[in-house]
Amino acid sequence: MPSSVLQWKTMRPFGFRSLIVLGFLGGLFTYYKLDIKFLKSDTSARQVHPTVLNTPGDSNCSTEGQHNQPQEAAVVDKVEDTEPDTIVLIWMRPFGYNIAESCSKFNIKKCQLTEDKALYNKAHGVLLHHREIQENLENLPKEPRPWFQKWVWYNMESPENSGLIPELDDLFNLTSSYRLDSNIPVPYGHLEPVTPEDESFKMPVKDKSVCWIVSNWNTQYRRVKFYNEMKKHIKIHTYGNAFGSKMNYQEYTSIISSCKFYLAFENSLYHDYLSEKIYMPMKLGTVPVVMGPSRQNYEDHVPGDSFIHVDDFSTPKELADRLLYLDRNDTEYTAYFDWTNRFKVQRSSFGTTHACETCRYLQRNKGYQAFHGLNKWYWG
Repeated sequence: MPSSVLQWKTMRPFGFRSLIVLGFLGGLFTYYKLDIKFLKSDTSARQVHPTVLNTPGDSNCSTEGQHNQPQEAAVVDKVEDTEPDTIVLIWMRPFGYNIAESCSKFNIKKCQLTEDKALYNKAHGVLLHHREIQENLENLPKEPRPWFQKWVWYNMESPENSGLIPELDDLFNLTSSYRLDSNIPVPYGHLEPVTPEDESFKMPVKDKSVCWIVSNWNTQYRRVKFYNEMKKHIKIHTYGNAFGSKMNYQEYTSIISSCKFYLAFENSLYHDYLSEKIYMPMKLGTVPVVMGPSRQNYEDHVPGDSFIHVDDFSTPKELADRLLYLDRNDTEYTAYFDWTNRFKVQRSSFGTTHACETCRYLQRNKGYQAFHGLNKWYWG
């Protein structure tokens, strides 16, 4: 066989492969060239019609790229201004307390708080205080609930001091209480970071070691039994209706701040039930000695080095000995106020905080909600 023929047979497969590769590369080049054209065309189209990056109420959207775009910002503001106010109807005053008409101190805008029941059909939320609800439900709204409206059950008393009403079990859309697992949690207080504008903590003048102010006296309460044993080992200054000494708010705050330690003994022991008994001493510069839920639960709310828990001691005498020791050792005593370098106490305004936090919640959560099993959740 001639050598030229043999060479052709040898090279023929390679030639076919080369043609296939060249064809593939040509098609690929044509595809990407067209794609780049379309991309450029699409980009130019978007430049003609600017996009608003954040829609009203969408707090999770990034604000990057909004600088130097005043036209877009104006569009956003205009849309937000057209949103109607959120109406929260306070159906009944809690224990007769007045509720503020504005939520400005909470930095919550476009809220209308009202007691005008003529606005029932327009209200986005209706606040119903448990302790004011009659057992026969006669004082609840009679008209049908509008589709967009949410009824909010709220209560700041512990289950032990709140009567269970079976008919309320599946009546509400939302809950609001001191419990952190409420839809709208409103504890008796909370800690906020200090700001440069806040005054530095100054220790009040102390002329008493241990104090206790109490009105609700029951010999079966754990706190009463604990006190009766503890007073044998340390002087406890006592005040309040239980000891025949009524006082006004000014006297109340003055006494607490003048004591090194305050017995913040709750009248009932429930998860998350930390009342003003701990937040007032912390705010007034006194170390609270707490009796309530577990230490771990307290530390869900406040720093562990800001209070003394009775459960850390095996007997009332052991606790008394510890307080006597701290009374003599200023360095260790003042360490209980280290938290004031980082935080400050903010107390809740009964009723007003519930109404404003309800407004905030309704503005952020406009979908359908229902709360089932209220009685088991709260009373167990």
